[in-house]
Amino acid sequence: MALTAQDIERVATLARLELRPGETERHLAQINGFFSIVEAMQAVDTRGIEPLAHPVAAIEDVRLRLREDVVSESDNRQANQQSAPAVERGLFLVPKVIE
Repeated sequence: MALTAQDIERVATLARLELRPGETERHLAQINGFFSIVEAMQAVDTRGIEPLAHPVAAIEDVRLRLREDVVSESDNRQANQQSAPAVERGLFLVPKVIE
């Protein structure tokens, strides 16, 4: 699937982007280059290959590196809320913006 300059201009219009002269051709080359990579990847026969949760799992045993769940910061809620215009029971109060 290859795009044309008109496709790029239409997408830019729909996205409300203003393209300077010469940008259309540059974006066209980049996007069509991306599509050619995708087409090459789709041409690879992957039948019988199990999907990996992590690509490194194919070459080594992968373990999650989780840190201990410990408190690392002190509770500064009151100090942080001193400059707030309105606070109630530890929560910031904000004006209603949606009716």
